[in-house]
Amino acid sequence: MATEKEMSKEGEGEAYPMKGGDGPYSYSKNSSYQGELRNAAKALVSEAIVEHLDIVKFSPSTTIRVADLGCSVGPNTFFAVQNILEAIELKYYQIQALNSQIPEFQVFFNDHVSNDFNTLFLSLPPDRRYHAAGVPGSFYSHLFPSHSLHVAHISTAIHWLSRVPKEVLDRSSPAWNKGRITYLSASDEVIEAYAAQCADDMARFLQARAQEIAEGGLLIIILAVRPNGIPHSQVNLNIVQDLLGSCLVDMAKKGIVREEKVDTFNLPIYYISPQEMETAIERNGCFSIERMERVHPFTYSGSTEMAPQYLTSKASAFTIRSAMEGVIKAHFGEEILDQLFDSLSKKLEDEVSMSELAEKTVNFCAVLKRKPIN
Repeated sequence: MATEKEMSKEGEGEAYPMKGGDGPYSYSKNSSYQGELRNAAKALVSEAIVEHLDIVKFSPSTTIRVADLGCSVGPNTFFAVQNILEAIELKYYQIQALNSQIPEFQVFFNDHVSNDFNTLFLSLPPDRRYHAAGVPGSFYSHLFPSHSLHVAHISTAIHWLSRVPKEVLDRSSPAWNKGRITYLSASDEVIEAYAAQCADDMARFLQARAQEIAEGGLLIIILAVRPNGIPHSQVNLNIVQDLLGSCLVDMAKKGIVREEKVDTFNLPIYYISPQEMETAIERNGCFSIERMERVHPFTYSGSTEMAPQYLTSKASAFTIRSAMEGVIKAHFGEEILDQLFDSLSKKLEDEVSMSELAEKTVNFCAVLKRKPIN
């Protein structure tokens, strides 16, 4: 029988979910940064649902089905879902003249098979007004019956690629990415390999959602982006990941890890530009772009003293660990984790201001509407 990892690689790519449980390095304890972005997009998401969700095209007896893709373990997923459902309810209240009654809600929480769904469901809000279900699998694959969803939502997840581009791991390829774990400051061949992988993943993501979302339904995407025309080397989140790579190189120089292990490790992460996203949407052809706007979650008036506690160097290292521990542990083993992230915390303290990086990071919210189905 194939192992979970083998099946994942054959059908859905590589699966490295966020750190589960509720321990000090868990995603549930270290996702305030992502929560800030969700809060910043809340009003835009609510307005878009009220303005653009075509509930008049849904049967009066239809159960409204909402999916949060890449949900991890909360609590952010529950707040996002609540915001979506409240906006849908408001939409129904506004068309009471049509004798519309508030329907029942079914919410699907999706993430990789190895996501900590136990922790997720143990923390479900007790006063929720929806039926909850888990849907394991990659959001780059087809997850739901055809045209069964009314709103699909994904936040701070789509920068994770389905896999590392094969070319960057091939020693004979011009895209061999020796000594780096990202495409930051890499050769054009490496950047092109990552961009091509992202384009392929986005095509599969949009095709799957086009099959699953009902006519008049919405796809909401919240993500960090590379601004159009800006080099990858100037993307703030890439800079942080490059620091993590320098920590691994330092450990290799000290003999803590083998240099070969560093040379064969690359993060499956790519920050798409709005232009690249628009191109993918146009090629897919099944969605109209109703909103695509920048959201500003971090504004501290230039004062780092006003920045929240979770943007300190130590807390930022915890946040990065909660997201990347799985992929690093799979390649290097568990033994190096504490030393690696202690080193990262020190470098963040000495070399960057996390509050300034967070404030300058460009985040977008895109709201797409499913076109009429032929």
